[in-house]
Amino acid sequence: MNDLSTSIVLISLIAGAAPLLASLTGRVAKVPLVVFEIVLGIVIGPSVLGWVQPTAFVKTLSELGLAMLFFMAGNEIDFAAIKGRPVNRAALAWLISLGAGVAAGVLLTPTPEAGVLVGIALSSTALGTLLPILRDAGETKSPFGRAITAIGTVGEFGPLLAISLFLSGRNLGPSAILLVVFVLIVGLSIWLTGRGKHQSVHRLMTATLHTSGQFAVRLVLLIIAILVALSLIFGLDMLLGAFAAGILWRVLMAGASRNDAEVVEIKLAAVAFGFLVPVFFINTGISFNLVALLADPFILALVPIFLILFLLVRGLPNLLAASVGATWSDRRATVLFSSTGLPIIVAVTAIGRSSGLLPSGIATALIGAGMLSVLLFPFLALDQRRRRPSAVPPDSSRTTA
Repeated sequence: MNDLSTSIVLISLIAGAAPLLASLTGRVAKVPLVVFEIVLGIVIGPSVLGWVQPTAFVKTLSELGLAMLFFMAGNEIDFAAIKGRPVNRAALAWLISLGAGVAAGVLLTPTPEAGVLVGIALSSTALGTLLPILRDAGETKSPFGRAITAIGTVGEFGPLLAISLFLSGRNLGPSAILLVVFVLIVGLSIWLTGRGKHQSVHRLMTATLHTSGQFAVRLVLLIIAILVALSLIFGLDMLLGAFAAGILWRVLMAGASRNDAEVVEIKLAAVAFGFLVPVFFINTGISFNLVALLADPFILALVPIFLILFLLVRGLPNLLAASVGATWSDRRATVLFSSTGLPIIVAVTAIGRSSGLLPSGIATALIGAGMLSVLLFPFLALDQRRRRPSAVPPDSSRTTA
């Protein structure tokens, strides 16, 4: 087989093997699925076995997977549940994280520009990664889950805004103007969508739910394509468009019947988490330069330093955003969950390397620390949740955020 055929077969094999491994190890330890996808990607990639090399086709699928990950994150956010105190506290905590992250980045990197990039990466939270973990743990509707959702929402949206403002290759003034125009266009679209009932659209969705038409899925892909293209035309990061597409789709589906909405969500989850998103995480492992990381003692030492900074810079400020009445176990779990990051880190480092602002070694160390955060922090956070006093159940009215 040629290189592309080999890549497709092996990536498909890993995508199928990862859930199996996760289910087998789940009896001993609850390890997030993405960890298996990344680690197996490293194993088959150039750093270990060398069976798969990075290719343009797989990279394109990976970028689609990243966009779909952010779409699903935007689509799953219930703004009515996190409005008020949860999102306000989360926004304050993120601003503190950004300032502390930039300060730490400037101290650790050779240039102020690289420090800003590192600061943005350190201020991120992997909402798209955490939502499936919270869903599997039955935490999405609990006050604790709503607090983490608010933290993750700001921890993804805030860095996206920062990327669009500071990494678009323009001066800050024009970038801010274009960002405002983009936000106004998206906001107007969401407002107009929310005012209508869209019965004809919903009827067409219903009529094609179980046919080859699949209008709902095709419409989703069209909305993502339009908003991603619009964000790129405005010189903004494509993930901002994908995230906005998820929010717009949630508003559009608000008037659909409950049964149809659930069927559509299942289909979208199948496309996202059954196909595109795993390719992103597997390709992250394939592209990871483990050899370069292990060969440079300074770069290797940065991995645990960045991992600790995730906790200090991103995690600790979010004690402000913990749900009302949270136990100390809940607070520790909040710190750990909010310190989990990877997709934004991958995006920031990719932009930094392509623009020549971020040294490749520092980018590799950041990604390595991000992968470790996904491996360690959610597992430890869930363990903390299991240790909470039985007198304070997760859905207690006393902990309402």
